Amino acid sequence: MVSEQIVTHVLLDFFGTLVDYSPSRTEQGYRASHALACSMGARIDYPGFLRAWAEGSARFDERSAVDDSEFSMEEVTAAVLGRLLRRDPTAAETAALAGAYLREWNTGVVYPPGMPEIVGGLADRFRLAVVTNTHQADLVPGHLAAMGIDRYVETVVTSVEVGWRKPHPAIYRAALRRLEITPANAVFAGDTYAADYAGPAAAGMTAFLIDPAARHNVPASRRLRSLADLAGRLPSYEHTPDS
Repeated sequence: MVSEQIVTHVLLDFFGTLVDYSPSRTEQGYRASHALACSMGARIDYPGFLRAWAEGSARFDERSAVDDSEFSMEEVTAAVLGRLLRRDPTAAETAALAGAYLREWNTGVVYPPGMPEIVGGLADRFRLAVVTNTHQADLVPGHLAAMGIDRYVETVVTSVEVGWRKPHPAIYRAALRRLEITPANAVFAGDTYAADYAGPAAAGMTAFLIDPAARHNVPASRRLRSLADLAGRLPSYEHTPDS
């Protein structure tokens, strides 16, 4: 149990915590995106398109791995499309391909059964926020709305808007500032050790890791089998609209 602090907020990771998903940039299937790129003038077959996207994304990932800086969907799309077209794409072309790609990538996002009840139960006792790495600012809010749980979430803090991805300290500071709380007022829960456990802990928050296979060296009291376990680990605190 968390004790000796007033926990008023629960900060949640999104991908892998509130939804299941595939992080792959190619396995979801991108036939529509390939066709759109070809209609713009790209001369490349489908396997080549997937390779180009994977290689282009990897270059951005390598840059981010150095300092945890974040890149946008528009940036990676413009870079990949520019190589395919052998010219600078227009803003409209970039936006169209980014949208098509995200629609197909989203087919790999799965809403676990019972998640609205789990999140609703937490919201009965605490104020909630989502702090997530993403390349598209409206992607996670859109999923929260589709799941019917957006009404439970006070704010969504995204890496692409902050400019830094978890576990960079800036994204946790941004979330705490937006919520107007101190680290002692918050717990953080997610499924990735560096981003959702070590990073929040370094920022002064109490962190819980979804780690059913016990792959990471965290105290048993901070290890969750799933998000459903979190409520039983938290102190009793029920907020009111004015609290």
